[in-house]
Amino acid sequence: MTRRFLTAILALLAVGLVAAPAAAAFPERAVRIIVPFPPGGSNDVITRLLAQRLSEIWKQPVVVENRAGAGGNVGAEGVARSPADGYTLLLAAPGPLAINPSLFQRMNFDPLKDFAPVALAASVPIVLAVNPQVRATSVAELIALAKAEPGKLHFGSSGAGSTNHLAGELFKTLAGINIVHVPYRGAAPAMNDLVAGHIPFMFDNMPAVRPQVAGGRIRALAVAGASRSSLYPDLPTMAEAGVAGFEASAWFGLVAPAGTPADVMKVLVETTAAVLKEPGIGARFAELGAEPGTVSGEAFGQFLKAESEKWSGIVRAAGLTPQ
Repeated sequence: MTRRFLTAILALLAVGLVAAPAAAAFPERAVRIIVPFPPGGSNDVITRLLAQRLSEIWKQPVVVENRAGAGGNVGAEGVARSPADGYTLLLAAPGPLAINPSLFQRMNFDPLKDFAPVALAASVPIVLAVNPQVRATSVAELIALAKAEPGKLHFGSSGAGSTNHLAGELFKTLAGINIVHVPYRGAAPAMNDLVAGHIPFMFDNMPAVRPQVAGGRIRALAVAGASRSSLYPDLPTMAEAGVAGFEASAWFGLVAPAGTPADVMKVLVETTAAVLKEPGIGARFAELGAEPGTVSGEAFGQFLKAESEKWSGIVRAAGLTPQ
């Protein structure tokens, strides 16, 4: 009887009539989100808000790990080379996801091939800000200062290839001025030096700029996007301030290693998209000057391709050569 029973079970398994054990629900353990820049910047702040909410929903820790270096390439490469199981993710600015292939001669990963798109997490305006000691209360006055002393005015950024860096290069090109780029290992160190007066100005993301403006530690001159910010409705755009054709904005995107299983990607995409639609998250992002992303999955993949083409054009227009 036993032999007959076993024979029957084996026969059923052979033709697939006995279901295999169901796969465990994702996630079963802690998830890591790598931020490829130092703590304190806009990327870091947005990631921590998202991670906290995902942790509450998944009932598993979602740990944020800062892994800076090479304009975001160090952290991004680490995620690209991680196991494709959904437990190590990257939440990055355009640098490592769309810009760096145009600025680095050698990269050990391909942003469009080595990552699976999860969601556009947030978009944020870029703001031109100066140290209060700078004798410029408008964009026109800052341009005049730069023209009076060519090569003497420095601007900081979160690193070579960042949107903040390229916004400065675009300013240099369109305004016809000679200014010098000072790259930092992240936006927070650059902002610290701006506040301290070690650099006169920089372009930075709204979430990092707003508290410093509120405290009177820096002065905002203009927003770099196509329209004014609701947080600073009296602040002109760069185009309105006299720099025709100027438009630059920042965003943060969540990706997983390419090859992550479809069922895991489904959880990542659907949960993240749902979180970004929550009124509470929208309100928290708005307080920072950010807007939740509205595209996910393959739509976000198409967004990344379009951004890569856009920023490569800006790199060429600025005359930057790959390092």
